[in-house]
Amino acid sequence: MEIPPKSPDGSEKSPQSKELLTSNTASTLCISSRSESVWTSASRSKWDIYHKPVIVVSVGAAVFLFGMVITSLSCIQTKNKTVYKMCGPAFLSLGLMLLVCGLVWIPIIRKKQKQRQKSQFLQSLKSFFFNR
Repeated sequence: MEIPPKSPDGSEKSPQSKELLTSNTASTLCISSRSESVWTSASRSKWDIYHKPVIVVSVGAAVFLFGMVITSLSCIQTKNKTVYKMCGPAFLSLGLMLLVCGLVWIPIIRKKQKQRQKSQFLQSLKSFFFNR
């Protein structure tokens, strides 16, 4: 039977136990995680949840309208017609892409929120029945 070596400060703890004591715990993991809403149960406002897709939809709509203006200028003006014909459809397609991405993002967030609520409900039921 082998006796674990004593540490320099005279305590009987092995290096493995010291390593376990100084390891990262869930609380430090919570601080360093990207999405703290998973760990904390603080309710968030609708703007906090939907601000990114709303911004993407707004920018997409603005770029799409700008593309429509540029494309219509190619029909009206005769000067720089080729530039307008090249840039107009590019802004139209970029704006439409951003608009569609933002509009698709909103239902995805709603579905994720419902799943998170179901998960929290099931966790509370589980803890209620198993902590008796």
